[in-house]
Amino acid sequence: MNIHEYQGKQILKSFGVRVQEGIVADTPEQAVEAAKKMKEDYNSDWVVVKAQIHAGGRGKGGGVKLAKNLDEVKQRATDIIGMQLVTPQTGPEGKKVNKVLVAQDVYYPGESETKEFYMSVLLDRAKGRNIVMYSTEGGMDIEEVAEKTPHLIFKEEIDPKVGLQGFQARKIAFNLGLSGAAHKEMVKFVAALYKAYDSTDSSMFEINPVLKTSDDKILAVDAKVNLDENALYRHPDYAAMRDVTEEDPTEVEAGESNLNYVKLDGNVGCMVNGAGLAMATMDIIKIAGGEPANFLDVGGTANAETVKAGFNIILKDPNVKAILINIFGGIVRCDRVAQGVIDAYSEIGNIPVPIIVRLQGTNAEEAKKLIDESGLQVYSAILLKEAAELVTKVLKG
Repeated sequence: MNIHEYQGKQILKSFGVRVQEGIVADTPEQAVEAAKKMKEDYNSDWVVVKAQIHAGGRGKGGGVKLAKNLDEVKQRATDIIGMQLVTPQTGPEGKKVNKVLVAQDVYYPGESETKEFYMSVLLDRAKGRNIVMYSTEGGMDIEEVAEKTPHLIFKEEIDPKVGLQGFQARKIAFNLGLSGAAHKEMVKFVAALYKAYDSTDSSMFEINPVLKTSDDKILAVDAKVNLDENALYRHPDYAAMRDVTEEDPTEVEAGESNLNYVKLDGNVGCMVNGAGLAMATMDIIKIAGGEPANFLDVGGTANAETVKAGFNIILKDPNVKAILINIFGGIVRCDRVAQGVIDAYSEIGNIPVPIIVRLQGTNAEEAKKLIDESGLQVYSAILLKEAAELVTKVLKG
């Protein structure tokens, strides 16, 4: 589960990580009040107005702006709130900005130059270990750094038996070229960041940039956090941070019906029980000359209600030209699923696209008979090859 920058910073602060302070605002008027509060609490004359969406690259898309007075704060907030922010991570459709973070200016002049670093903690799946990934080249162009100069990206592997060790945190600070007070601050920062990642059951903490201020403080200017949804039952306070307005509304609706749904760009909707069978079904759709419009796993106990919910979700996609239902009757009886398809079809009314139903397993023959005798515009199949041939047939019209 993704969360906003300001929420990620709240979590970081709770584990002792120093962050760029800020106040969330839903309107330009609230942004102005937030800027006044930043001046009062942190003596920050300038503030940064930052769009809050679940995507990186906001600065390049025009979603992060410096404001040097209250009039500029109001103007920046007016420009950003409500905009459709397009970044390399949102796709061409972009995401609507509903709120901004009014953050303190941490790039103030001082005894030394400010310096931006990149740091993330995540799982290296190939090695089965957490790693701290970091670079001296933090900031908006980190993707180009990784692509063109990969030798500037460092990785520190963490042994799960002992966790992050002190010498590893010191090594990271040394590789970042820090010394004196900044080195000590970075050691503390790395240790606290890893503790936050490990204790929250997160799948990723990305801080870009980590900033060394002009007075040698180390702090998180941004926070991109992904929490492991499978562990949210242990963290109800983090689960409450979910912002469904940032998610695909169809996927949210599917989740409420206990369906595993991911929207794709194809023309054949598919409804399957079991993730492995769903993947195989998507393959057979492509072999048949179609493109899967979605991944939809209705689970092992598919019934009339789940089939109906699946139909409703698939039919919201205007690109769908056919629907393939592929059910293996192991736990569930095929004839019950067939009756569920018939009932759902009748209840929804006229379904404007052809439906191919492939049922295999317990009572498959009885299920095929039910479908064939229903009088509905439904094609039945028992073999996967038959289903593929039917997909080809209906797509060609």
